[in-house]
Amino acid sequence: MTSRNTLKTVVLLAALTGLLLVIGRLIGGPEGMVVALAFAFLMNFVAYWFSDKIAIASTRSRPVSEAEAPELYRIVRELAAEARMPMPRIYVSEMLQPNAFATGRGPGHAAVSVTRGILRILDERELRAVLAHELSHVANRDILVGSIAAAIGTAITFLARMAFWFGGARDERDNAFGPFAFLIAWVLAPVAAALIQMAVSRSREYQADESGALLSRDPEALASALRKLEQAVREVPVPATVSPAQAHLFIVNPFRGRRAAMALANLFSTHPPTEARIARLEEIARRIRA
Repeated sequence: MTSRNTLKTVVLLAALTGLLLVIGRLIGGPEGMVVALAFAFLMNFVAYWFSDKIAIASTRSRPVSEAEAPELYRIVRELAAEARMPMPRIYVSEMLQPNAFATGRGPGHAAVSVTRGILRILDERELRAVLAHELSHVANRDILVGSIAAAIGTAITFLARMAFWFGGARDERDNAFGPFAFLIAWVLAPVAAALIQMAVSRSREYQADESGALLSRDPEALASALRKLEQAVREVPVPATVSPAQAHLFIVNPFRGRRAAMALANLFSTHPPTEARIARLEEIARRIRA
């Protein structure tokens, strides 16, 4: 299952990059492709170096000492040692919505944040399982992958908006898409980019669920935590400081709507359906017992 998710992520990132090049070609021909690549490089540079600072600031997370949160430190230290990774920085967000996220460009520069809300509703087993999931994101370099996907997606949307002003490639004879170039660049490309970006996020969530369940050796606890969190995020709104572009960071989608049509919500969601995640965790539990 892990290798399949990895291959899927590689294919999706390649598709996202290919879409970026197509948009660059539609807007400015061969020179536009070079501009698109340069813009993507700049976006990825910013995402690589500053995504952790942006996420921590937007969620109003603050660093906590071991004296303030001894149990939290103990759990994270044990899991980090089990995963053979450095101890991440630990933060607590004042958000009342129960949630958690990990950020940072790699295991040596990682941070884990839990909200006040999640500390109130999860027991120790469930919290341990959630933290194992988040540390798995760090170990699997998912934060970097997600940041790259988000940066390329943003670049595609920005370039598509440029097409509105410049009307695509100047010489339609060099454009295989002809008069449809403008429609593809301005309307369809941002939608396609969003769908691919969200598919990348869903694939990494499945992999972190599996890796986290194996790290904690307690997939039932993670399934139980997901049930609680899915219900709670529908009842407690996310603060306005958190952007929808950051939804992929959290263990459950903080913007889960109560009345959204399920098929459409799943299509445009950064997370797989919670029921599907729980079913996979239950299958992992059966494999562990066997």
